[in-house]
Amino acid sequence: MLRFDDARWQDLRGGYRIPFDPRPLLSKLESKQETEKVWHELWNELHHQGDVGEASYAAVPHLVRIYRQQGTLDWNTYAIVATIELARAQGKNPDVPDWLAEDYFAAIRSLAENGAREILDSKDIEMTRSILSVLAIAAGTRTHARFLIDYSDEELTDLETRAQQ
Repeated sequence: MLRFDDARWQDLRGGYRIPFDPRPLLSKLESKQETEKVWHELWNELHHQGDVGEASYAAVPHLVRIYRQQGTLDWNTYAIVATIELARAQGKNPDVPDWLAEDYFAAIRSLAENGAREILDSKDIEMTRSILSVLAIAAGTRTHARFLIDYSDEELTDLETRAQQ
């Protein structure tokens, strides 16, 4: 995991393809300060219209670490990790840097293991879909993960109805 005092953070790019350092937002999230605002900014900066960057990947192990420490169900972590990972192999997004790959993929696996324990406690459709998406990624079923994270129940029902016609 990239330590917070590592100078590489300053050179990493986010979803806008410009330098973005998520450390201040991650610190606020960890200390439970302005969490709604922080999540809004993380979503905006780490993923933009299908684009992600090295800062997005570097944030994932920290997002998972913070989530596990806090021990509270929150769909944001699952959804943003799934969104970042699914964007990784799309368009002109960079691959995960070699120096980060082991920690990045281990964090996704760790979040999936956490999700396997939490899925039955989920009472919210967004939470359930987000957890299932991470589980699908970990199981190697990226297409299923994409449908879970990208489409609402209503949209999937509409697709199903059209397919039956």
